[in-house]
Amino acid sequence: MELLTGIFSAFGLSASAGLNAYIPLLVIGVIDHYTDLITLQKPWDTLSNPWILILLGILLIIEMLADKIPAVNHINDAIQTVVRPVAGAIAFAASANVITDVNPVLALALGLFVAGGVHAAKAGVARPVVTATTGGAANVPVSVAEDVTATGVSILAILVPMVVGVLLIVAVSFIIWWLWRKSTKAPTNP
Repeated sequence: MELLTGIFSAFGLSASAGLNAYIPLLVIGVIDHYTDLITLQKPWDTLSNPWILILLGILLIIEMLADKIPAVNHINDAIQTVVRPVAGAIAFAASANVITDVNPVLALALGLFVAGGVHAAKAGVARPVVTATTGGAANVPVSVAEDVTATGVSILAILVPMVVGVLLIVAVSFIIWWLWRKSTKAPTNP
């Protein structure tokens, strides 16, 4: 059971990093530094260093502000195309290493893939649609919702990883169903 909760926690944290790179890293560091809920192993315990927590807090504020300013948010998403997958890889590896003995290379690769996929869906599909359909008016509320979601999922991933596991299974099932439904629709030729 510990293996399963560790994996769910790792997937939840790396998915959160796809929305906001610094929230899950800050959550992991703060919970490790101030509680006994998790104990990060070397080298991941660096995330709970007070100077790293301050740096993550500053980077989080910068990203949150940049994501809410029109035009700057697109530049931010371009920069975050590298940062978010790397943050997801770190979050996955750090959290998986707390409970499981997942190979670090596999953990980094999975985190990179999950965070990169969430970021690609956000920056490449969802945000352009929101911008185009609302003239950019909904970008700030959507950004706030993404930050709240990333924070909630990050905290749940550590405190109640089974809930995150169920949410992940439901989300993946929905995506598979949607893709299957889309592919089975007959193309209409005039």
